[in-house]
Amino acid sequence: MSTAFPRALIVGASSGIGATLALKLAGTGAKVAAVARRQAELDALAAQSGGRVLPYAGDVLDYAATPALFDRIVDDLGGLDLFIYNAGVMPPVEESEYNFDKDRQMIEVNFLAAVQWSNLAAAHFEAARAGVLCGVSSVAGERGRRGSPVYTASKAGLTAYFEAMRNRLTRYGVRVVTIKPGPVETPMTAGLKLPLMITADQAANEIVSALEGGATEAFVPAIWRPIMFVVRNVPSFVFTKTNI
Repeated sequence: MSTAFPRALIVGASSGIGATLALKLAGTGAKVAAVARRQAELDALAAQSGGRVLPYAGDVLDYAATPALFDRIVDDLGGLDLFIYNAGVMPPVEESEYNFDKDRQMIEVNFLAAVQWSNLAAAHFEAARAGVLCGVSSVAGERGRRGSPVYTASKAGLTAYFEAMRNRLTRYGVRVVTIKPGPVETPMTAGLKLPLMITADQAANEIVSALEGGATEAFVPAIWRPIMFVVRNVPSFVFTKTNI
């Protein structure tokens, strides 16, 4: 079977969007390295894929270990064609809560670790003059929301980082893709009642289509693009009176 991305690496792949993406890419014939903390879930994913998903247990916050793990994965795959950073956390935050421990966790997992892993992949792709660098951000990063200011900030930072990397790497033949999902049914959103919620399978299908179709930015589902256009352009004096 022909695949657009013979060698892929997904960080944050033990459940939800990441696990579903790994299986879908493996189903196209790709060899997929899956990184996450939970070894048991990774092993189950590898078995489900018929061995096309290769499990690598690792904590994205173990910054000292990340470069060696990245190099080992690239060696094991025999190169790299597609990198996806999908790891993310969104602990519950009350509207009147100011919890630095939760804030730091979101900034580190959603942004700082994304930068470290993506920088490693970017350097590899720049040297190869080829590759696709992909980050799973969120529609939450389109404008500051009252419900979780730091989650919003972490995703806004990730979106800006990938835009900057696109400006840096396009000249070297590297495609940089920003994925902006709305609410998706995953363990992270369990129990939440959110608008326009889709399944992880639906999200993964749209992400694979965007990757294979040459996109550099994709709202998932696409209806979020016009919605976010409106949200971004609501005047601040009106926006502060909303419940967004």
